[in-house]
Amino acid sequence: MNKSELIKRMSDKLDQLSNRDVDLAVHTLIEIMSDSLASGERIEIRGFGTFSNHFRKPRTVRNPKTGEVGIHKPGKFVPHFKPGKELRRRVDESRLKEDGSTIATQAIGEESDASQSGYSAAEGAPAFNS
Repeated sequence: MNKSELIKRMSDKLDQLSNRDVDLAVHTLIEIMSDSLASGERIEIRGFGTFSNHFRKPRTVRNPKTGEVGIHKPGKFVPHFKPGKELRRRVDESRLKEDGSTIATQAIGEESDASQSGYSAAEGAPAFNS
């Protein structure tokens, strides 16, 4: 879904508001959230998720076009979104319904694999930081 589709869906649900009002509301929301993140604030929307800034460390990279190695890339802040428990649950349930029993069967198989490897189903395999 892109911004114009979001505006269309919202104006379909909110009959009392015109498309122009919904458009203004969406643009204002995005502007306020962008300004907050730019000033270093964290945005928490209960049941949906949290927007914050994460710092990417400086690193040495390779130019894929020329093959030149040793190019310094400075550190920077990037926006980050962490979904809330309610959003994760809703997405998981809808994807399981949509994809049918194939994914549910795979998930059950993964749980038994995890239990055989010494991890509980709740723990799963060890997580890797990305």
